Amino acid sequence: MSEWNRSRRAKNGKFLNEIPAMNKLTARDVFSLLREMMSSRTLRKPARPLPVVPLGQEALRDGQDKVVWFGHSAGLLQLDGKTILIDPMLGRSPSPIPFGRNRRYSVGLPISIDELPRVDIVVLSHDHYDHLDSGSIRKLIPKTDLFLVPLGVGKRLRKRGAAADAVIEMDWGDEREAKGIRFACAPARHFSGRGLFDRDSTLWCSWIIKTESRSLFYSGDGGYGPHFKRIGEQHGPFDLAIMECGQYDERWHGVHMLPEETVQAFLDVKGEELLPVHWGGFTLALHAWNDPAARVSAEAEKRGVTIRIPRIGEVVYLGRGAEEPHPDSPWWKSQTNRPLNNGNVVQFG
Repeated sequence: MSEWNRSRRAKNGKFLNEIPAMNKLTARDVFSLLREMMSSRTLRKPARPLPVVPLGQEALRDGQDKVVWFGHSAGLLQLDGKTILIDPMLGRSPSPIPFGRNRRYSVGLPISIDELPRVDIVVLSHDHYDHLDSGSIRKLIPKTDLFLVPLGVGKRLRKRGAAADAVIEMDWGDEREAKGIRFACAPARHFSGRGLFDRDSTLWCSWIIKTESRSLFYSGDGGYGPHFKRIGEQHGPFDLAIMECGQYDERWHGVHMLPEETVQAFLDVKGEELLPVHWGGFTLALHAWNDPAARVSAEAEKRGVTIRIPRIGEVVYLGRGAEEPHPDSPWWKSQTNRPLNNGNVVQFG
């Protein structure tokens, strides 16, 4: 049975959102985008490479539940002694063109793929280049025997050498226990495709990840919508919500949340701590590179939300009380004193 026939979310060979996500850009929108690209004073990249905290073997073997952010949306989870990678785009550029100019903000990564321990499970939210990187997948295939992906994405992995029985494809609403951890594939408001002619031919999703003692939510990419409240009612509360917050614009906020929407979505899913991702790695929009951190922090403070913005590679341990140290230094403020997207010079530090 084809992935389209399996899913109620598909019609005529294309997967669909619950509510429309993409609005066609008008000629005025296109003109304004071009004008902003040519004249923007926004610091779209950091003035210098972002700091990276090396991830040592001692931390990987300490047996504690943790999350480590690798920049953009890539992350490493350790839960109940299992190692999980989410959207492990660990390459230099989120582009099909290897010599593209859009390079990673940091010179290196907290740890190389070769140095990683055995990876129990790799989880993907969709097939865009900034989430599914061919080079990273090829290097990970010998290190894992299980990929959990939304419908249709399996063909991307098998093409890159993954064994058929190593890939489990899931539809929204599907649940699966894998290596003692419960995974639920949940809705997102986004789109898919890696070329000119395969738009929406694979599914996109968010993920619920649960053990006996932990409950995590990963939003994947997507615009704000009523699905967040439903996820919170059905699966919440969550100890940690890893939420998309970056590469946004008012003109396409149907597929990428604005930071204020990220906080609202976090409240909808009943999260206890918020870790914003989809920023700090690459430039895929017109906003200042650290605008996501500034805006989501301000909104979190306004609404009484506990937020964690670790340095790349800094370990966020789960289950620590309020008295225990957490990554909360506003490191992203000290990376620039250049104009931000409102054209005003802002001095940090």
